[in-house]
This record gives sequence, structure tokens and C-alpha cells, in this order.
Amino acid sequence: MACGIQFKFNTLMVSALVLAGLTACEADTEEVSVSDVMEIHDRVITLDSHVDISSDYTYKPAFDPGHLTSMKVDLPKMVAGGLDGAFFIVYVGQTKRTPENYAAAKTLALRKFDAIHRMTGELYPDRIGLAFSPQEVRDIIDSGRKVAVIGIENGYVIGTDLDLVEDYYNRGARYMTLAHNGHNDICDSAQPKEDFGDVAAEHGGVSDFGKQVIGEMNRVGMMVDISHVSQDCMVQAVNLSRAPAIASHSGVRALADHPRNLTDEQMKLLAARGGVMQLVAYTGFVKADPARNQAEEALMKKIAAENGWAANDYEKIELTPAWKTEHAALDRKYPIATVAEFVDQIDYAVKLIGIDHVGISSDFDGGGGITGWDDASESLSVTRELLSRGYSEADIAKIWGGNLLRVWEEVDRIARESAP
Repeated sequence: MACGIQFKFNTLMVSALVLAGLTACEADTEEVSVSDVMEIHDRVITLDSHVDISSDYTYKPAFDPGHLTSMKVDLPKMVAGGLDGAFFIVYVGQTKRTPENYAAAKTLALRKFDAIHRMTGELYPDRIGLAFSPQEVRDIIDSGRKVAVIGIENGYVIGTDLDLVEDYYNRGARYMTLAHNGHNDICDSAQPKEDFGDVAAEHGGVSDFGKQVIGEMNRVGMMVDISHVSQDCMVQAVNLSRAPAIASHSGVRALADHPRNLTDEQMKLLAARGGVMQLVAYTGFVKADPARNQAEEALMKKIAAENGWAANDYEKIELTPAWKTEHAALDRKYPIATVAEFVDQIDYAVKLIGIDHVGISSDFDGGGGITGWDDASESLSVTRELLSRGYSEADIAKIWGGNLLRVWEEVDRIARESAP
């Protein structure tokens, strides 16, 4: 290829050149070239800590990750963007806490566990492997394959059954977000749901049952994830956990005043306890825009009501033609965040809590996506922005996966040492 650019990935070359709209010759004259970025991705582990999946994942052609799809993350896009792996998420939305709903939540959770195992064990084992430990992450990548890890979003999937923590761990779950939108039996949410009769602080943070859950997660070696939880729950959970905690997909409250984001004090506590904050590329958490947030929530409620769905049934709502059309109009009216604004959050976190406590998440297919990093094929653009701001390759290796793997290793170590 002209201009001395060497592409080291076996991928669609055009996707690499999408970075900031550069042509090959333009890229070679830039301070940070496409080849610079791609070579770094060839050497470091790039791990996205939060990618949502549909309940029809692997079961319907539209959700077949082996092919190019309308999903923001599939295997062709991961290859094109030089993304090594991701935590694929077993998410179940909060509903009223009844025995029937607990059973339904478990059924949906198991369907998603099975889908991820089906992807790695039956459909594409030669292209992607399921990792149960940090070393397996490295081994799978060294084998030339992509890597999948499993995370749980919303401890609601265990209901009130403590034994399910170990059950889900044995199925591959390596972190669990204690709550989601709406309180559950473990702790209070950052966003209570009036529809469920939630009061501002039902448990005052972590419930007595939640304390048992955190202890059990420590015992088996499952990372405690404090994204989505109330400030009281976050502080209590981080201090209760014998192992470092993570924020799997959160933003900086000082830059975007949203209840889902972490305050400076929360960030400092997380770091002081050895944890890691995975900054999230979700526009509403990257820049504060209350009008957009309200319009988006109203659109969700409207589509849900029209179809007889729950207002938090995101995976159904976001697949409707109405959502895609009307949400695109929202993007035009309220411009979404950019890669530069996302990396502003990384900069802030690094300066406040240190390079060893910061990571990256997309929340793709769960609402995530910003201008310049709207799907996995554009992952290189994040690295390019980091390089342009003076981050070294060693820094980038920590941010893109090294810090999260270190915390995971520490969680494993503490679990082993506490075993009888």
C-alpha cells in the first residue's frame, strides 16, 4: 500500500482508515498514524468490560455474532477494530420482587448464559473462546482468537437465593453488578423506580442479604461491581468487600452530573481499595444533557406502552423501527458525545485516582455509542485519541485491559486464600 502504511490485522483496511476520516496518505503524515494505532493494538490486550446481548443472541440470524450484523459488537467488527475481547453481559431488567418474577429472571439469565456458551463452544470455537481466568484471557488471545468473558448486570437474577452466586460463577460469571435501575433485595439503586413503589433508600445502602451476597462473591471469586448502585450502597459495598471492587461502566460525576456517575469521593474510595473504574462511552454519562435524557426516557416509555412492554425492556425497545427512527432524530437535536469528550473523562479519572485504576467500557447494544466509537469496528479511534494526548503504550495497555485483569487476579487470589 502507498505511503508506507503497514496493516498488521487481517481485516477490512477501510475500517482502520475510518479513524478521523483519514485516507492512507493523510494518516502517514499525521502525528499519530493509523499504523501507530494498529501496531499498539497488535501488542496490548484490548478488553471492553461491558457489552450487552439480546435474549435471542446466537439463536436468530440478526443476533448471530459470527456475521456482520446490525449489532454494535460481532466478530467481524471486533476484528476490524482490533478489539481482543469483551465481557458479554447477562442482563435482566428489574421487575417487582415476587417468586414468579424471580423464576422468570433466572430463566432469562440462563438463556443468555447458554447463548454465550453456544457462541464459544458450538458455533465459533475457532474464532472466540470463553475465559474463566485472566490467564485464560491471555492464552486465548495468544491462540489468535477473540475472547469472551461473562458478566452479570443486576443481582436481581439471584432473587433471594444465595446459592445462585456460586451457580452463576460456575457458568462463567466473573462479575455481578449488584443492582440496576430500581432497588432489589441486595441494595439500593442509583435510580429508584417509582413504578415498583421504590422509596429513595429502601435499605440505606446494602441490605443484610446484600452483605451475605458480597461475602459469597468474595468467597467464590466474583468481582463486585458497583455501577448503577446508590452512593450509600457503593461506599458500603466497597468497604464490605474483602477484594477490590470494580465499576464496570460508569462516568465522572464532576463532568456529567448524572446519578449513574461517580463522585470524586467515590472514585477515590474505589482506587484506595485497589479497584478500577471502567469509563463508559454512553453519551448521557459522558456529557450532561438533561433535556436529551428526558426526551430519551419519554421515547422509551412511549414505545414500551405502545407494545405492552415494561419501560426497562431495553433490548426489545431498541430494536424497534420506531426507536431507530425517532432516536436518530434525538441525535440530530441533541448531538451525542464524541471520542474526545469520552477521553476527557479518562483524563479526569487518571489525574484524580491514577493510571492504575482506570479502564474502558462501551455499553454497546445497551445504549452505548458515541461519535467516533459507535461500534466495535471503531475501537481504534479511542487508542488514537489517547496517543494524541501523550499516553504511552504502557499506559494504554493498563487502560485497555491491564488494570481490570489485575483486579480480577487479586479477586481470584483472595478467593483461593479464603478457601478451607
